[in-house]
Amino acid sequence: MQKEELLILHSVVKIFFQKDTKTLENITSVFIFSLILLGVYQISKQIKAHDGSVFTLCQMRNGMLLTGGGKDRKIILWDHDLNPEREIEVPDHYGTIRAVAEGKADQFLVGTSRNFILRGTFNDGFQIEVQGHTDELWGLATHPFKDLLLTCAQDRQVCMWNSVEHRLEWTRLVDEPGHCADFHPSGTVVAIGTHSGRWFVLDAETRDLVSIHTDGNEQLSVMRYSVDGTLLAVGSHDNFIYLYVVSENGRKYSRHGKCTGHSSYITHLDWSPDNKYIMSNSGDYEILYWDIPSGCKLIRNRSDCKDTDWTTYTCVLGFQVFGVWPEGSDGTDINALVRSHNRKVIAVADDFCKVHLFQYPCSKAKAPSHKYSAHSSHVTNVSFTHNDSHLISTGGKDMSIIQWKLVEKLSLPPNESVADGTLTKAPISSIESVMQSDTPTPPPSQPLNETAEEESRISNSPTLLENSLEQSMEPSEDHIEEQSEGGSEDLGEPMYEEPSNEISKEQSEAPLSEDQQDPSPLS
Repeated sequence: MQKEELLILHSVVKIFFQKDTKTLENITSVFIFSLILLGVYQISKQIKAHDGSVFTLCQMRNGMLLTGGGKDRKIILWDHDLNPEREIEVPDHYGTIRAVAEGKADQFLVGTSRNFILRGTFNDGFQIEVQGHTDELWGLATHPFKDLLLTCAQDRQVCMWNSVEHRLEWTRLVDEPGHCADFHPSGTVVAIGTHSGRWFVLDAETRDLVSIHTDGNEQLSVMRYSVDGTLLAVGSHDNFIYLYVVSENGRKYSRHGKCTGHSSYITHLDWSPDNKYIMSNSGDYEILYWDIPSGCKLIRNRSDCKDTDWTTYTCVLGFQVFGVWPEGSDGTDINALVRSHNRKVIAVADDFCKVHLFQYPCSKAKAPSHKYSAHSSHVTNVSFTHNDSHLISTGGKDMSIIQWKLVEKLSLPPNESVADGTLTKAPISSIESVMQSDTPTPPPSQPLNETAEEESRISNSPTLLENSLEQSMEPSEDHIEEQSEGGSEDLGEPMYEEPSNEISKEQSEAPLSEDQQDPSPLS
């Protein structure tokens, strides 16, 4: 049968089976295979391009072709006749090639298996544009008074990031996978807990090792300095909380005691402002309180601590935060919680790739919240920056660091009110994008996700959040219009009114009125 006859036959068959889509798909597949057999689609040329697999092809604007190989880590430029013209090899420590895209002029971009994005040319080699962690990410700490944050992961990398300029300040490889971290209140050192029971203290500027200690042989889950920096609590998976006296601005540590009483591993803990008490959570959902001056004794009478205003609030279990738990939760669905420094909102990281924002205190079942999507894996940690202008969240298997901007929810005029006269609609914050500088800087940029879906969920409760988050993406009219349609409830006065002292041109389209704009730079 000739191909002309086959085409006619296929047209007739389509008429008879146009309502039976499944049969039509099968017949079409046979038809395409028949065309291939007849020589309509043939391999005209075969070239040995790379040693091993060819992972990516990129057709350039001038018609030439870029290919990237996995095993040989080479990028090859081919002319119009598929003859090799230029080639360059990606250094081994960047990983193998996974994607190639054309850049400006003679530049090209390369994505690698170790979460690098490189900008390169055949003449000048490669420059790092984005660098990230390469294994599951759990440890996160924000600097007490600078726009810095530190992350540590199972890849044994400790990374210090600049949250304003979105760049990596420094990185250091430690001996053990990192799991938790906390800055000393002076900001000069940072303590990092690992999976083996060892913990390190690094200089926050020079990344030099200041001190190293070991508590047990199991994973450390939390490191927490007291508000004045004179004590350090170390929560371990061996069910103990180890206490250290800290001196010399965080450079000297001596064992003070051990809190014994939990029947499962420690998950979270917080200090009281006077350093007298610790509140802790464990893997079996216990909430215990400890009297530190009395020798780390367990407090049996819980009412002694009921009015304590904790310096930080990261415990996921407690009267002030029990409303963050969804109905039917198994107790492990929330990985991290943090209260803002101004004590107005709570951010929650859950196992379902979401970041939530609640009002504080949140002592009401099924409390309303804003819910945001950006991660493609369970969210492992959250932390507010020192001035509450931004929230940082980390992903587990996606190994990403997302920076969110905290914005005030605005009310629309009365004529925009919904059916219930006591409630008014308000625009949900738009999504903004990270604006990378065209001028390369020596340190690489922070791997913030540039595309993310934001969802806002408001329950029917009359209580309303007055703050919301927006991820770093460039505002678009489509986004603003779409998010404004999903209004939210409005009661009470605005909660967040303190603008930042910094300003950035990328922020000029942020969805705030003139008297309520937050001029802090976009993340």
